[in-house]
Amino acid sequence: MERSKHTMTIKENIELGGDQPVLFSGPCAVESMDICLEIGSTVKALSEKHGFEYVFKASFDKANRTSSDSYRGIGFDKSLQVLQTVGKTLNVPIVTDVHESYQVEAVAAVADVIQIPAFLCRQTDLLIAAGKTGKAIKIKRGQFMAPEDMKYAVDKVRGTGNDNVALTERGFSLGYHNLVVDMRALPIMRQFAPVIFDVTHSVQQPGANKGSSGGQRQMAPYLARAAGAAGVDGFFIETHPNPAIALSDGPNMIPLADMDSFLAMLKSAWELGNQFKNYSLL
Repeated sequence: MERSKHTMTIKENIELGGDQPVLFSGPCAVESMDICLEIGSTVKALSEKHGFEYVFKASFDKANRTSSDSYRGIGFDKSLQVLQTVGKTLNVPIVTDVHESYQVEAVAAVADVIQIPAFLCRQTDLLIAAGKTGKAIKIKRGQFMAPEDMKYAVDKVRGTGNDNVALTERGFSLGYHNLVVDMRALPIMRQFAPVIFDVTHSVQQPGANKGSSGGQRQMAPYLARAAGAAGVDGFFIETHPNPAIALSDGPNMIPLADMDSFLAMLKSAWELGNQFKNYSLL
């Protein structure tokens, strides 16, 4: 699959779409300082071991939970303080998502990459507000969006003068608590911007646990290998020391103890895809 003509620069020294894959990884949500530092320090070391650039990920607020009773976070200000501390302590870039335009300015003061959630990828005001920050913007493809239509989400950000944008694939939904990944979406979207594959949310089962989301963690290696071999620029992985007690998205997380072998596998698949990056039948 031919590379996108575009790249995304993160914190001046990381290039998404360059010669090294970028890993966006951490817990689903900011649970505590200790959990974030434990996960971040472990994944940073593993990323260096296996040849990934690393960006720490955690959501400051889980605003799109299935049930209003589900965990959302420790609070806006406290979560941003945790993210800022993790970034400075580990010397790593930070990515977190925004849900409303008023949040963008405060988040941009802490995060190096602003993520637009899949459900909000058509929200013009949110995309424009994010683009105006000048930060790298990572847009998840909506479960309801055709891959070719993500061009218009990219155009909204670039219309602000910010060319630093990437897309993320996580599958589409036909309802019935399931997501389906169509690998054709990867080369289609890569025409517009660098592409990241969301390993863990692609195996999520939204709402399948009677008020919370389930997941098929056992399927993650298959989809991750396929995406790596198809040729993507980065990977998004949520991980936790004990997914069974994680406060959000535990069923589809990769256990932290398995990340070493998982990243070794993923790098091999990415290298295969990179080897044939310019192969085409067109």
